[in-house]
Amino acid sequence: MTGSAPSGPGPPDDAPRILVAEDEPLAAMAIEDLLAGAGYAVLLAADGQEALEIAARGARFDLLLTDLRMPRLAGRELIRRLRAARPDLPVVVMTGYAPPDGAASLLRDAGGTGPLLLFTKPIEPEQLLDAVGRLAGWSRR
Repeated sequence: MTGSAPSGPGPPDDAPRILVAEDEPLAAMAIEDLLAGAGYAVLLAADGQEALEIAARGARFDLLLTDLRMPRLAGRELIRRLRAARPDLPVVVMTGYAPPDGAASLLRDAGGTGPLLLFTKPIEPEQLLDAVGRLAGWSRR
């Protein structure tokens, strides 16, 4: 399910690259369209395991956007594993099942020094673009 921007001119080579891990195909396509339309390069993974495989192949990305509940490898473990290699990796979490203590438990589990934002689905597109824009800019300082 690895994807990129729709056909036509793609994002510029220096566009921030977003790794998206989302197991719901319609949600994944909507997120991909939204981000690509805003000028981001999108790497799409059907679950956490596929996202790890993309990272292991050496794909460059500036930010992780992930769901928490996914088959094969959940978002919480994906964040932990990616941040083991890249402690400053910025993360945006979108979930229908937020932890009771919010982002605090995710930050404790994931470790690292990068920012982590948590949103409960459904999320407004502008809210998502604002969060991605702030964190993608943070990662490219």
